[in-house]
Amino acid sequence: MQLSSFFELIIILVAIIAIAVLCVKKRKLTPGGGVMAAAVALLVAAGTGYGGLLLLGAFFIMGITATSHKKHLKIFPGENHPEQRTAGQVFANGGVAAIMALLALISPDIDDMYQMMLAASLAAATADTLSSELGMVYGRNFYNILTFKKEARGLDGVVSLEGTLLGAAGAGILALLYGICFGMDETVWFVAIAGIAGNLADSLLGATLERKHIIGNDTVNFGNTLLGAITAMLLYLL
Repeated sequence: MQLSSFFELIIILVAIIAIAVLCVKKRKLTPGGGVMAAAVALLVAAGTGYGGLLLLGAFFIMGITATSHKKHLKIFPGENHPEQRTAGQVFANGGVAAIMALLALISPDIDDMYQMMLAASLAAATADTLSSELGMVYGRNFYNILTFKKEARGLDGVVSLEGTLLGAAGAGILALLYGICFGMDETVWFVAIAGIAGNLADSLLGATLERKHIIGNDTVNFGNTLLGAITAMLLYLL
């Protein structure tokens, strides 16, 4: 599913820019977020072709849908819950995928591993987004992931069973799409497991470093996707 010609790449570029502009107009992305999203998508297209674009698109669609879903239930007194993604937020969730696509482009002899790592990073991002956004809506009991004591929903490092399962389902969907695009073999399981592991790491970072204001949410999200990619690589090499 690689792009087969320069002309094809130009068509994809035009489509990516058009979608980014539309997302900015629909207030799903800030202008900077639109530029970053287009850059990430272009790298993914160049490095992994239509398969990578499908995975990126699936993450984006599920992410914005989950963020918009019953938004009024996610707003706490004195806070807002913006839907627009900034450039930093886009890179935090898609930057690792872009890096993996670039590595696949410059190292075609092992591009299958980088394609898998790209999928794993997006599976982790999807799991995190669905678990947090939908967990706040459908979760019944919320627990600190370190102490397992009940805490208020929405706090850093707080999880629910329902949100965790929804996040795992999101990782599974990305893994299945990866298998359809790049081949159904054991690496599909690697992607799913890595996505769940990345989401777990996100919650652990949230309960420790983010809650202490040592790092911010964008750094946590980037760490989530990076760990997802590394986990898939380790499973692949073992």
